[in-house]
Amino acid sequence: MSEIAERPLAPLRIGTRASPLALWQARHFLSRIGGFCPMLQGDTAFEETALSTAGDRIQDRRLAEIGGKGLFAKEIHEALLDGRVDFAVHSLKDLETELPPGIVLACLLKREDARDAIVLGPDCGEPTRGDPLACLPHGALVGTASVRRQSQLLHARPDLRVETIRGNVQTRLRRLREGEFHATLLAYAGLKRLGLEAEAGVVLEAEEMVPAAGQGIVGITVREDDIALRELLHAIEDPAARAVAAAERALLAALDGSCRTPIGGHARILMDGQLYLTGLVARSDGSFLLRRRVSGAVADAERIGRELGDSLRRDSPADVLT
Repeated sequence: MSEIAERPLAPLRIGTRASPLALWQARHFLSRIGGFCPMLQGDTAFEETALSTAGDRIQDRRLAEIGGKGLFAKEIHEALLDGRVDFAVHSLKDLETELPPGIVLACLLKREDARDAIVLGPDCGEPTRGDPLACLPHGALVGTASVRRQSQLLHARPDLRVETIRGNVQTRLRRLREGEFHATLLAYAGLKRLGLEAEAGVVLEAEEMVPAAGQGIVGITVREDDIALRELLHAIEDPAARAVAAAERALLAALDGSCRTPIGGHARILMDGQLYLTGLVARSDGSFLLRRRVSGAVADAERIGRELGDSLRRDSPADVLT
């Protein structure tokens, strides 16, 4: 902490996307770091830089068509590397499994609820406990930009129709209210962070709708050579978040997953201390879906993820992961 006090650059500069959810995450992170380190409290300790990313600007196509999830971080990585910001706050599910040279994932905050939620329009029925998708009318039009969500929906309900919906949470809710879709799917963590959890008509269990790797976790990246910041951030990291993220991201890396391939990964630590990992690979039309679960020691999180990814790859048709 003494090295932080002696840094020549003040205030510390934080990079983030400009969406309401991204700004909430950045400010939540600042409250955590300020609570741990009193010298970093107050309005003058940090300078917030909201950056527009290609993933935010291009709203009319799926991420797979324009370069993948890395488009939510490219400009932020560049700002880190050229010194415009000192650290950056991300939704972990938006970060590539392999970061650019010179950048490291220095800190992960405690995971929020990782499940997906269905937001229902007025033409949908009442949710039922036994069949969470029964509330969707036959042939309902569901808006999502996620091939992972699409594949699992269509595998369970081939009658449904899926169209792309992009934009921040508020934009998607507005389009649903305007009647463009019968329903949409969103990360429950995002709804909760924005105080919009009441919008969730159905919260889908992670075994029913396998979440994206890293969903619900906020990650902070810094320059690799900024040892002082790395040490400070390590002190506020949540060890459980690091363990489950290691398993999920190793699974994703083993599958060489991109936004073109429906891949899910969700790890949790059980009461007995074991790490329990669910992995999923599918076709976007739902015609193929392979879901597997493994468990093991938390210390072996990365190995568990890698081995499950290798297993899913071996037993998936060649076209699924091309």
